[in-house]
Amino acid sequence: MSGFVEKPEPQQVPGLVHLHTGKVRDLYRNEAGDLVMVASDRISAYDWVLPTEIPDKGRVLTQLSLWWFERLEDLVPNHVLSADLPPGAPADWEGRTLVCRSLSMVPVECVARGYLTGSGLAEYRESRTVCGLALPEGLSDGSELPAPIFTPATKAAVGDHDENVSYEEVARQVGAETAAQLRQLTLAVYGRARDIARDRGIILADTKFEFGFDEDGRLVIADEVLTPDSSRFWPADQWTPGRAQPSYDKQYVRDWLTSPASGWDRKSDQPPPGMPDEVVAATRAKYLEAYELLTGARWS
Repeated sequence: MSGFVEKPEPQQVPGLVHLHTGKVRDLYRNEAGDLVMVASDRISAYDWVLPTEIPDKGRVLTQLSLWWFERLEDLVPNHVLSADLPPGAPADWEGRTLVCRSLSMVPVECVARGYLTGSGLAEYRESRTVCGLALPEGLSDGSELPAPIFTPATKAAVGDHDENVSYEEVARQVGAETAAQLRQLTLAVYGRARDIARDRGIILADTKFEFGFDEDGRLVIADEVLTPDSSRFWPADQWTPGRAQPSYDKQYVRDWLTSPASGWDRKSDQPPPGMPDEVVAATRAKYLEAYELLTGARWS
């Protein structure tokens, strides 16, 4: 069992129709037929949306995504039409809302990995592969891969777990041409972002993207990009293969949940507890630090 500890009621806004409440974002449609995405301060871990929110998190995700979209637009178009607040929207939506074109989404999580960790590490330890791709012997937690790899996953519903799949399975699901485009774009965007992050003292260990087709049949990058929710960011000056790496993402929350301090058994059906103030504050600080290091701008 997993999902929301308590699913929030969507806010009702004149002129907007609520479509979906996801782990982090609420999705609406406006009268023009465009999508309105609102990033909340909710945080998820281990397929649960936790009962405690992280202040400013939704704004950080939105503003950082916009910053990255600008730096990627020569590689791939994005779905953003406007970051203006829709008429009648609550003031709290300021800075966390994007008006986006409606796309026909590809049901694949497009994951790029430049370093071995997470589910990729677990598979490597069993079979020396990740998503069916053979890797050399001798790699450990945090090792840099010989070259970045495309390791797709099936997109799961809220409460379900994304499952790693082979490239061949993606090609069967969406067609060989689309699969090839997804792999090419994913690795191109990862390569650009990895170099930008590295110049700022951050290792982009892995990240995931979502794509959809627009009315002209172009693949467009959607949702969020290169945020602490969708990526693993590590401080480059502390990188040491062979152990878990310090990070600028929600790993802090994962670590607390699996520690004796939380009192939570991940293997049980019980929902996770609320986070204490010090864990909330430390997690918020990680998100803000990632934003400031990457963009070079002070959070305000």
